[in-house]
Amino acid sequence: MLARRRLITGIAGVPLAAILADSHLSALAAEGTESVSITTKGGQKVSGALALPAKQPAAAVLLIHEWWGLNDQIKSMAVELAKEGYVALAADLFGGAVAKSQEEAQALTQSVDTAKATDTLVSWVDWLRANPAVNGKVATIGWCFGGGWSINTALATPVEATVIYYGKLPQTAAEVKSLSGPVLGHFGEQDQFINHAMVGGFEKAMKEAGKKLTVYWYNANHAFANPTGANYHKEDAQTAWTRTLDFLKKTIG
Repeated sequence: MLARRRLITGIAGVPLAAILADSHLSALAAEGTESVSITTKGGQKVSGALALPAKQPAAAVLLIHEWWGLNDQIKSMAVELAKEGYVALAADLFGGAVAKSQEEAQALTQSVDTAKATDTLVSWVDWLRANPAVNGKVATIGWCFGGGWSINTALATPVEATVIYYGKLPQTAAEVKSLSGPVLGHFGEQDQFINHAMVGGFEKAMKEAGKKLTVYWYNANHAFANPTGANYHKEDAQTAWTRTLDFLKKTIG
């Protein structure tokens, strides 16, 4: 136990990218979270990983995972956000399942029921707002599959800010009219799916609806911020993360 505590303490100064890229380090970092469960408004029993900052109450960030599921990487991101001073809750939309292959990931993604996922994420936002560790402000952030659900959550319930990493986007002003907070988006020039056409449609919709949006493009492909993937681009991932932290600081403090 003592040796393990030393290992956990020892990764405190390790760069985030290095932790995310190493399964052993990310597993150690993930131990900085605790499992929490709730019963949603719709009666579902769902769970997530919670990381708390040293100073409370604080603003909260709801994290939504990629199509791989709530793995140690995403839990490590929650721990990193807690280090930055936020109450960080990483939701689980796959019922505890974590994909080991693209085929598994695709199957898990396709099995998600939209209504149930919305119920899950809205309930987590409500839980965070009611939590005494939270000062009332909540932002959402997600990557890929989770990027789409980050904006979907903000459309379903009021949040103070939303961050999207290359996620599927709404395309009409009517679809985004319920947004109450500003949105930050990170996208790759080489992405064949979340491309200029989709992002351009989203930008037009946001403008027509009078919503605040900041978009950054990177000379990279889809999932450029994931150190374990073939499309990882270190410099762009670091720049995007810095911009994300700046955005969160400006919007939720």
